[in-house]
Amino acid sequence: MRIADVLRGKGAHGAVVATVDPGTTVEGLIAELRRHNVGALVVLDGDRVVGIVSERDVVRGLAERGGALFNDTVADIMTTEVRTCTPADSVDSLAATMTERRIRHLPVLDGGALAGIVSIGDVVKSHISQLEADRDQLQSYISQG
Repeated sequence: MRIADVLRGKGAHGAVVATVDPGTTVEGLIAELRRHNVGALVVLDGDRVVGIVSERDVVRGLAERGGALFNDTVADIMTTEVRTCTPADSVDSLAATMTERRIRHLPVLDGGALAGIVSIGDVVKSHISQLEADRDQLQSYISQG
């Protein structure tokens, strides 16, 4: 299965990626995370992906700076070394990358443009769907004799 299949499975929601500007305050970031009900936002400077920021980044920042963090910007806490994938990548390779690097969200770039985002939950759901399809095929094969 390919990442394109995962994005299609997410429907119209898969095409919409919650993003934030690097100059947004951490307080504004938290509001956006809540508004979109997500754990991470892709950081865009114009159309260019310049980072990713997650709830984990906020927690680390709070541990280091306390309440002063709320006035800092997304650029101050975001991860700038962003791992990405393409629609043509396999779900299995993405699962390996996410596991090895302890990454929970990967932006999907298609021709350099942001095309979606895949979470570890999307990967797990994809694997479960594939296992269910395999089980159904086996049951059908067995019952046909």
